[in-house]
Amino acid sequence: MTYKSDRRIIEMKWTKKIFMAMILCFLFGSHTALLSQEKNREEPPQIVFDLNSHSFQPGDVIKVTLRDSSEYVKFVQLRFQDRKFPMVKIKDLHKFIAFVGLDLDLKPGNYFLYGTLLNEDGEQQSKKEQIIVLPKEFPIKKLWVNEKYVTPPEDSLERIKRESELLSAIYGMYTPMWLGEGKFIIPSEGEMAPNFGERRIFNNQPRSPHSGIDISSPFGADVKASNSGSVVVANDLYYAGKTVIIDHGLGVFSLYCHFSKIKVQIGDQVSKGDVIGEIGATGRVTGPHLHWAFKVSGSRVNPLSLLQLDFSKDSSNER
Repeated sequence: MTYKSDRRIIEMKWTKKIFMAMILCFLFGSHTALLSQEKNREEPPQIVFDLNSHSFQPGDVIKVTLRDSSEYVKFVQLRFQDRKFPMVKIKDLHKFIAFVGLDLDLKPGNYFLYGTLLNEDGEQQSKKEQIIVLPKEFPIKKLWVNEKYVTPPEDSLERIKRESELLSAIYGMYTPMWLGEGKFIIPSEGEMAPNFGERRIFNNQPRSPHSGIDISSPFGADVKASNSGSVVVANDLYYAGKTVIIDHGLGVFSLYCHFSKIKVQIGDQVSKGDVIGEIGATGRVTGPHLHWAFKVSGSRVNPLSLLQLDFSKDSSNER
């Protein structure tokens, strides 16, 4: 009797242990399954764009930054109106950025900036940002210049056409990297005229709006590169006179006109602050000065808007 009772007690203990083990396995397995399901339900980080700009008006530039750019991001592209803007990761900022220009003739209204992100797993995300472009008024100014710059002689028309096609091709280029170094600087000492977008009338004939800013400086004064980049134009043009254009990458080009002397060549890599020419009065001018302008992916933008962009790692004025 004693042997059978002891055996029964042992069997009951083992049965209890097996039962407890089964319960633990069930609970642990269920917990693991729940964790697995919860993990599978996790969504990838949502796209957030920071928009850095002085304002959203014709002539302004928007620096778009992908917030919290991580290694899983493979490709990011923006679309605004009919133009596409690939975003590129800048090593110094460790973030993807792109520049979007609001052309000086852009009509006020509601616009949308579309973003598409592709991660390393091949998953795609989309984002839409509303941009409300506010109205901006530009002054009108009458100027008197040599008549050949208002009604060009027949023998100059072919040259003007050729130069127009050259500039169109230059501004159509896209360098998929940022060549600039931090913030932009004013290229010349002197008084800056607030004449970006000015509707101009030459010799009583309306012409295209003024797409830059004029800086009054003495004849022969130095002109510096407003940021680092590659010289893509260093020529004497019919309307602009002796001109230098610098490609800063990501569709951003700076333009310097009316030089008396050009001090760089096409293909030169210049650093911010390098002297690229001297103030002059070549081309369609009323006196010695610098015409300083920018184009961002084909849009004519105000140089002052570029000056106000923040290139620090933690931009406090981005939204």
